[in-house]
Formats: sequence, structure tokens, C-alpha cells
Amino acid sequence: MKDLNNKVAVITGAGSGIGRALAVELANRGCKLALSDVNEAGLKETAALCAEVEVRTYRLDVADRDAIYAHAEQVVKDFGQANIIINNAGVALSATVQEMSDEDFKWIMDIDFWGVAHGTRAFLPHLIASGDGHVVNISSLFGLIGVPKQSAYNAAKFAVRGFTEALRQEMAIEGQPVGVSCVHPGGIRTNIARAARMAIDGAKAEAQRNTFDKIAMTTPEKAAKIIVRGIIKNESRILVGPDAVALDAMARTLGSAYQPLVAKFSRKSLYN
Repeated sequence: MKDLNNKVAVITGAGSGIGRALAVELANRGCKLALSDVNEAGLKETAALCAEVEVRTYRLDVADRDAIYAHAEQVVKDFGQANIIINNAGVALSATVQEMSDEDFKWIMDIDFWGVAHGTRAFLPHLIASGDGHVVNISSLFGLIGVPKQSAYNAAKFAVRGFTEALRQEMAIEGQPVGVSCVHPGGIRTNIARAARMAIDGAKAEAQRNTFDKIAMTTPEKAAKIIVRGIIKNESRILVGPDAVALDAMARTLGSAYQPLVAKFSRKSLYN
């Protein structure tokens, strides 16, 4: 997909953060936009920033499978086609394996994994029919390395990675006109950590959120530019931010030996 002009881009979680920045970046490149979120106020603000192109907004809970499939049909009805699906909507959870509740574990998997899987499957036939499609699934740096207190988030993001990498191979083998990219952002300056569910509260929870704020190295706007460049180049793995690049290299170089290093850092930043 070398030319984004007049392509129809579908973005979940577009009410803030990376989703909003992607909407603006793609609008600047001439894309028509189908934007969704559960945050309707934020979605309205995003749409206002993209007023120079055709843009429609939809309230969508990606944890609802049937709603995602209905959304795909509605988008194609409204725009005539869909070329790009960016499964970006996501949430965070900080809790050890022993601490987290079944409810919280299901909550994060329903949004961060099943939302991506259902979003991909619902739009894939339409992307193929368009003759020039691209699937973009947002994993995480935590889809590359395991991190204490992030087991549920790791589970979802590693699952997104495996699902997406397998899909890319299937599209190539079948000769389908669909590119596939898995995105691994490092620390991005969004509100995802602030909105995260935590097994702890009070001062300790605030300290963890402040730690994330300090190490978040990349703006959403910069992240969006990197992701869109990766779409145009049809990159299989899009690393966003210097921290993602560095830790991906560490995991590739050290194999499982990276774990004591991450544990040492986590002991200081997450357990005090």
C-alpha cells in the first residue's frame, strides 16, 4: 500500500492517545476515517481534528464480538469499502498472577486480545475485497518480553503477536492483497497507565503510575508517524520508540537470559 490517499482507514480506540494521533496522521495523508471508541466525547474531539477528510464516528466496545462484526458491515455500507483496519483499542492491568481476579483477567483479554482477533476477522474479507488492504494490530513492548505484574497484559499482547504473525504468513501464502503488521510500542505518553486497573491502591499505585510517566519516551504523534511509515513499507514488525528497539534487541540477543535483568529493574520500580 504505497498510496494512502482516499483509502478508508478504520481505527478502534480513536478517542485519545495513539488512536487519535493515527487518525490525524492518516487524515493528513488523505485517508477517509471510520473512528470508534467507547469514549464518545474524546471521539468527537478526534473527529474535529480530522475535519478536512470524510470522517465518521461510531461508539464501539471491542469486547463485544457481535458489535464488532456489525461495525464492519456498517463501515463498508457507509464508505463502500475498507482498506485498513487498525486494532488499537486497549486497556492495562497491573497485578501479580496471584493477586489478579478472574474478572480482571477476562476483562483485559476480552479487550486486548479478543478485540483484536474479532476486529481482524470481521474486516479481513472486506480488506481482501478492496484489492489493497492492510491489517495493523497493536501489540506492545510487553508482547516481546515478560514483565512482573504484567502477566495478563503479557498474555494478551503475546497472543496478538502470534495471531498477527501467523496471519501475515497466511496472506502471503494465499496471495491475498493484504499486508499485515504487528506494532510493538514502548512507553508512549498516553493515559493508558493512568487508567489501568491495579491490584494495589493509594500511594503505591500512584508511584507505579508515576514511574511509567517518567519512562514513557515517545509521543503519540511520533508513534503515529512510525506506524504509518511501517504500513507503507509493509513491515511485519513495527517497533515504536527507542526503548522498544533496545529491549527487542536485548531479548533477541540474550534469549531467556533477559529475565534476571528485567526482574532486577522491576524489583526496584514495582515492588517498593
